[in-house]
Amino acid sequence: MNQPLGAAPPPVSRLIEEFHKLPGIGPKSAQRLTYHLLRIPPEDALALAQAITELKEKTVLCSVCQNVTETDPCGICRDEGRDRTLICVVEEPLDILAVERTRGFHGLYHVLHGVISPMDGVGPDDLKVKELLERTRGGAVREIIMATNPNLEGEATSMYISRLLTPMGIRVTRLARGLPMGSDLEYADDVTLSRALENRQDV
Repeated sequence: MNQPLGAAPPPVSRLIEEFHKLPGIGPKSAQRLTYHLLRIPPEDALALAQAITELKEKTVLCSVCQNVTETDPCGICRDEGRDRTLICVVEEPLDILAVERTRGFHGLYHVLHGVISPMDGVGPDDLKVKELLERTRGGAVREIIMATNPNLEGEATSMYISRLLTPMGIRVTRLARGLPMGSDLEYADDVTLSRALENRQDV
């Protein structure tokens, strides 16, 4: 079948469609990325293809914390210097990188790979909640820090997990909500300001 006049060749259209499936990539961005790949040297395009292939072939989920890793268990879970009584629960693997950058947390992690979101058809069984509960059995874990995002889904997920863990005698805490450093008070929204007041500390 001949290509319709003015239409992109099928390989181009297919790549545009695949880019469009990625989060945050709209139709125009998908087209720009595709045509950029057409212009770059073939070795650069092949290097990108190889990187994507290796990403899928050489990474796994850590059997302990569910983080993305090349070795199982991951380096953090193998680190004997970590506080094994403390687990920080995050939504996605990227959140671990954010917490690690602070250099202020020395416990272990657990990645849920999402949050409870009925509107999107995501329930507790779609998350790594069962794996978290398995880790808490045995009595070694004393505290779970819920580090989910401060939105409706994150709060609902935090409350759900708290209801499961509290009867087991495990302390469940969550990150304080408040004003970011360098911000002006007049620009803070009501919820953030009220949380900052609730979580005030001694000077």
